[in-house]
Amino acid sequence: MSFSDLGISSRLIKKLSEQNYTQPYPIQRETIPAILSGKDILGISPTGSGKTAGYVLPILMSLHENVISKNRHVKVLVIVPTRELAIQVKEVFETFGSAMMNPVKSLAVYGGVSINPQMMAMNNVDVLVATPGRLLELVDSNAVHLSEVNTLVLDEADKMLNQGFEIEMNRILDLLPRKRQNLLFSATLSEDLEPIKRVLLKDPVICKIANAENTEENFNLDLIRQLGYFVSEERKGPLLRYLIKKNEMKQVLVFTSSVFEADKVTDKLRKNGIDAAAMHSKKSQGARTDALSRFKDGKLNVLVATDLISRGIDIAFLPHVINYELPRSPKDYVHRIGRTGRAENPGEAITFVTPADSHHFRVIQKKMGKWVTMIDSEPIDLLGN
Repeated sequence: MSFSDLGISSRLIKKLSEQNYTQPYPIQRETIPAILSGKDILGISPTGSGKTAGYVLPILMSLHENVISKNRHVKVLVIVPTRELAIQVKEVFETFGSAMMNPVKSLAVYGGVSINPQMMAMNNVDVLVATPGRLLELVDSNAVHLSEVNTLVLDEADKMLNQGFEIEMNRILDLLPRKRQNLLFSATLSEDLEPIKRVLLKDPVICKIANAENTEENFNLDLIRQLGYFVSEERKGPLLRYLIKKNEMKQVLVFTSSVFEADKVTDKLRKNGIDAAAMHSKKSQGARTDALSRFKDGKLNVLVATDLISRGIDIAFLPHVINYELPRSPKDYVHRIGRTGRAENPGEAITFVTPADSHHFRVIQKKMGKWVTMIDSEPIDLLGN
C-alpha cells in the first residue's frame, strides 16, 4: 500500500519522498484514512513508529480544504507533555506544511521562556502545538482562543491524561467546542479509560499496532540489541568512557536518574576529551534546544539526559543508548531504550548494573519479557590496554 492509496495528495507525496518515506508505516496505514474521514482516533503505537506523520499528513489535507478561521482562533490544537516534543511536532508540521498550495502556519508554545514572543507570534496560526500550562497562560492573556478548534490531538495521551496534568487538561477541555475531531496517541493503553472516554466523544477507531499493548512491552524490542554490564559504582564512569572510546561511538544518549548525576557524568566526559552536554529540567530552554539540535545533527558526541526530558528526544537513526543508572520502573526502562531501534532501524542499548541494582534489573527483564546478555566488567582493563 502506498501513500497515494491512503488518499494523500501528490504535493505531500513528493515531500514524503524527499524525507525518505517510501511506504507508510502500519500506524499510518490505519490512521490516515480514518482521520481523513473525520473519525475519532485512539492510536496505540510504539514511540518511533511514525505516528506523528500519521496525524500531521491528514490534518494538513483537512486544513487545505477548510476556510481560514479568524485571527487568534486556532483550528488545530496539539497538546504534548514537554517542550522538546512540542518543538519536534511543530517541525514535522512545518516540513510537510511547506508542500501545501496554501501556507499552513504552525507554532509551538511552552513554558521556560518568555511568553511575549509567543503572544506576538499567535497571529493567523492554523496549528498550535502546546504544553498545557503555557496554553492556559496564553488563553488567560487573550492571546489565543479555542472556541473554533475542530481537531484536538493529544500526543502521548497516557501522560497528558494522568493525574499530573488532570487540572490543566480539564480546564482546556472545557474551553473547546463539543463538536470536534479527537485524535489520541499513546505508546500504552491504560486500564483506566475514563479520562479517555471524556475526550473521545464519538465512537473512536482504535488503531493498535503490534508491541503496543497494555503492558510495559510497548516497543519493538527485537530491533534493539541489549547488553548489560555488571559494574561497581566507582567503575561506572571509567566504563562509560571506555565503551565510548573503544567502540568509537559517535551518537550516544546516556540516561541518569537525577540532574546532579547528569551534570557530574557530563563533566567527567568532557574532562576526558569526550564532547558531551547535559539536558535536564534545570537547563534553560535555549541550552536544551541547542544541545538537542547539535546531537541530532551529529555535532555532539554524547547527550546525557534525565527521564523527564527523554520524551522529546526523537531521532530515527540513534545508534546507542546507555543506562548509566537504572530507572525506577520497567516502563521507564523500555521507554529509554526505545529511543533507539526506531522506525524499523536497529540500535544498541547498554545498561550498567551495580550489585545493588541486580534484583531490580531482574524485575525489569521479567516485566519486559526479554533477558539481557550480561557481561562482567571486572576483568576489563578500563584504561584501554
